[in-house]
Amino acid sequence: MISHRILFFLLLISLISSCTEKESTVGQTEIAKWQYGKKAAISLTYDDGSINQFREALPIMNRLDFPATFFIITGDIPGSTYQGKFIGRPVQEIINETAQTATNQDNFFERASAVGFLGYQGTLEYHTQAGQVYEQGDTIAAYQLIDEAYKKVRNGEFKPIKIKKEDAPNPNQITWEEIKTFAEQGHEFASHTVTHPRLAALDEVNMLYELEKSKEEILNQLGPAYTFSAECPYGTENERVMEYAYKIYPALRNRMPEPFLEEINRASEMTPGASDKPYVQWQRGPLTATPLDLMKSWVDTLLTYDHVWLALTFHGVDGIGWEAEPHEKLDEYFQYMKAREDQLWVATFQDVTKYLRERMDAKVQASQENDKVTVNLTHSLDKNLYSIPLTLKTYVPAGWKAVNINLGDQEAQITPDQDEKGAYVMYQARPNTGAVVLAEAGAGS
Repeated sequence: MISHRILFFLLLISLISSCTEKESTVGQTEIAKWQYGKKAAISLTYDDGSINQFREALPIMNRLDFPATFFIITGDIPGSTYQGKFIGRPVQEIINETAQTATNQDNFFERASAVGFLGYQGTLEYHTQAGQVYEQGDTIAAYQLIDEAYKKVRNGEFKPIKIKKEDAPNPNQITWEEIKTFAEQGHEFASHTVTHPRLAALDEVNMLYELEKSKEEILNQLGPAYTFSAECPYGTENERVMEYAYKIYPALRNRMPEPFLEEINRASEMTPGASDKPYVQWQRGPLTATPLDLMKSWVDTLLTYDHVWLALTFHGVDGIGWEAEPHEKLDEYFQYMKAREDQLWVATFQDVTKYLRERMDAKVQASQENDKVTVNLTHSLDKNLYSIPLTLKTYVPAGWKAVNINLGDQEAQITPDQDEKGAYVMYQARPNTGAVVLAEAGAGS
């Protein structure tokens, strides 16, 4: 039978062991999976830049303090330097040639690039249709569509395009001045090319014009902070297009081939829980007929896991634009997200991309000495592009009632929280900006 003295010593040893284990966690630092320690991320993205995205949807997001990403067709905006055009041989030379030589793999890209710029109504639709079937792998049908278009041109079956001079601003077009104001409110503006073509059907020089000149336009109008993201039209994942586009833009909503990221595109029926990768980018594209309850279920799904980034793609709003959503539906949907904001990080496409890449590349080192905890956070990415704050969780001594956090040029005081491992604080820190020093508030004063 064990005596009371032995029981006392066993209990004492257990307590000391427990305290030692907790004390050993002091200084341990981890990078939160999502900004602010949230459970999931959402990016609200809009394609094409139709007017009611800004007149109706944007005020709702501003009211709820939600930033969005707008992929804009730069050539559609009044005052843009770069408009749609064909770069290459005189189009009449190409038209004449089509009477002698059928479209084939050697001339398809040039002809498909030129067909929308022949000066006739209706030829652009042939570019779009041919590009679609070409991406689907039906090259013969694509060639036939291009041949049909040029034959109709030669036969005079299309009406010439009449160039109209706009004497007054079009109220259904957004302006660069308005865009600048919206950007200052925290929204991201990103490239959706100059004219929204089927990039897979363009030859190299015309594809590069669409990608590069859209970026240059945004750079000149808004600055380098808005040249990070792009969406190549029609959600293309064409390998040739992706190869060119990734040399120009750091991030594409079309595809992000990161080894740590599972991509589920809008057409996929795969569920986020089926992936065991550190992160899942789950794209959904609400259409006019998409039930609101289904859209809400996507948000609920995020809260089931801890690794899902929901990238939503909207187009038209209130009758203007493709698959337009009523603003009342968007308002209710965004309020549903707002009610769960304690668990959801709603951020631009650019910011989520940067956070994921920084976190997966970052290294964190921490040490405790002289009643202070010092944390160093670094990454090896391009420091000019990647400087978004990461959220750190650092364990501190159990006796600290408040913690001073010195971030170099900033200071903050935080009350620790508690979990099964001990007392900790969560805070924001930018990588590669020097050591973060944590100390007990009031110590030594």
